[in-house]
Amino acid sequence: MLNHDEVVELLPMRECIEVMEQALMALARREAEMPLRTIFHPADVRGVMAMMPSFRKDEVPMFGLKAICVFPGNAAIGKDAHQGGVLLFSGETGELLALVNASAITAIRTAAVSAVATRALAREDASELAIIGAGVQARTHLEAMACVRPIKRTRVVAGTFASAQRFAKEMQAHPGSADAGSADVLVRSVFSFPIEAVECSEGAVRDADIIVTATTARAPVIKREWVSPGAHINAIGTFSPSAREIDTATIASASLFVDARESALNEAGDYLLAAKEGAIGPEHIKAELGEVLIGASSGRTSRDETTLFKSLGLAIEDLAAAAFVYQRARQKEVGTWVEF
Repeated sequence: MLNHDEVVELLPMRECIEVMEQALMALARREAEMPLRTIFHPADVRGVMAMMPSFRKDEVPMFGLKAICVFPGNAAIGKDAHQGGVLLFSGETGELLALVNASAITAIRTAAVSAVATRALAREDASELAIIGAGVQARTHLEAMACVRPIKRTRVVAGTFASAQRFAKEMQAHPGSADAGSADVLVRSVFSFPIEAVECSEGAVRDADIIVTATTARAPVIKREWVSPGAHINAIGTFSPSAREIDTATIASASLFVDARESALNEAGDYLLAAKEGAIGPEHIKAELGEVLIGASSGRTSRDETTLFKSLGLAIEDLAAAAFVYQRARQKEVGTWVEF
């Protein structure tokens, strides 16, 4: 059993980026399988439960199952919106190998996947970062973006200006210092570039080369006229057919990449609501990210092309991250080992 802090210790962002790249490539090569996630939303409950199974062949085949509850209101009480566990099973005997904290897995691997997308799709000299949101994913995405591009400045906007200011102060502090607050729970990097709080989304997005939307919004948080030519967008906050962060004009004008077509066509409100308005169709999805990574599809084709990666989060990402921390835990003798 591996708790939150043990996962953070065993899954550094830079290493997770490489693990996620390999997982997405395996999916594109059909070396992994997974069905659509099942989402259970009981009436009059402020959260949902999602079940995400997967299987990866590999030299040591494994099954994975993430069982997670998502409660968007948790941020108001200082808790992660994602609560649950990743179960790791032997693909040869079916034996349960590990139970891994899913909050830490989700926070780190989601940002790592965005880093893989940014490395593959953003301009190599992209250096101006905008983050919409100031929660757990905003924190890990700041670290992830700095791992793959030479960030010179970050602007952040949140539900309140005070939240954006608090984020900027905490993330600019040296991890582990008295002022770092919760910043060092997931993020270990020291950021030398300025992190600025701004009062509105337009102020954050204009002139940005890389844009991250990490919100619980139901309606768009950016507009097409704010997005500079050649920008890359990572849209990671929504996973419901009825909610979106990206407006129709931006979706329609951007080259759209997804983690999995099946997921996007069934779960991505950013895509589905624009399609419902008649602005786009399935052919608008240029490729899955894994297809770009293995060379089966092209990525960015020009400096002025706007690229957009819609991330829904895949079960194979959870399996890959859990398998990595399990093997690392065995090597370092970390975690609580029990007979089951």
